[in-house]
Amino acid sequence: MTIVPGTRLGRYEIRSKIAEGGMGEVYLAEDTRLKRKVALKLLPAELTANRDRLRRFEQEARSASALNHPNIITIHEIGESGRWHYLVTELIDGETLRQRLNQGRIELPAALEIAREVASALIAAHQAGIVHRDIKPENIMLRRDGLVKVLDFGLAKLTESSTSGLSSNAPTRAQVNTETGMVMGTARYMSPEQARGQKVDARTDIFSFGVVFYEMITGRAPFEGETASDVLAAILKSEPQPLANGAHEVPRELEHIISRALRKDPERRYQVVKDLLLDLEDLKEAERTICSCQAATAASLVG
Repeated sequence: MTIVPGTRLGRYEIRSKIAEGGMGEVYLAEDTRLKRKVALKLLPAELTANRDRLRRFEQEARSASALNHPNIITIHEIGESGRWHYLVTELIDGETLRQRLNQGRIELPAALEIAREVASALIAAHQAGIVHRDIKPENIMLRRDGLVKVLDFGLAKLTESSTSGLSSNAPTRAQVNTETGMVMGTARYMSPEQARGQKVDARTDIFSFGVVFYEMITGRAPFEGETASDVLAAILKSEPQPLANGAHEVPRELEHIISRALRKDPERRYQVVKDLLLDLEDLKEAERTICSCQAATAASLVG
């Protein structure tokens, strides 16, 4: 149910709705005590009704709120007002990576910088024992000043024990380790182990990161299908088309980075994000050197 402007939830006064998705509605709100604007995510009642599920979410969200990293959204508070449960975060002035991708593929220098900052966020989270489980363009914000922010750490915990249907653009669905055949994550960005309903670890974020990175470079997802089941089948059985099919002059090193992130066997993937980040930084430095040499050559020809 949409909350009308002027409604008070605790010390927060609703101003307007910002967005709506499977994991709840997001509002622009005023913190009446600290006199600042915040983003307030109203969590779905059907998910918060389960107290055990809500407790797991709150534990992980508190852990995420302790992360002090420039590329991770700041969580101010987890609150409850009447029948409403909500998450209060910093307000980000910018657009989602999905909105940016809707304009077309992203040029290599910009894609490398976005990937580098997302990787930095994941390193911090994984070192704190937090696996995101739902890395996708909708959960990555690009601030107007260029800074990248990863959103929604902890929200995947809300969907544990959910058995409702899955669509290719669905909200997060979850697995419980003691049950099989239950999946967690948005279909197009799931790892194979998520698609199988198996136990996941930090390497599942690496696979999802690879899917997002592939999409930034080519403008399309590596695993596609008409239905969610088709997408999951592609994730489990198919290999993505070479990057060069969707982008020109793709460095061989980039093919290697994304290919390794998208390996179906977690043991053959990057094992930690730090190794992936180091390869990204090496590639970025190599691209910078090439650009400098090309500029010097052009200048000498003009001269």
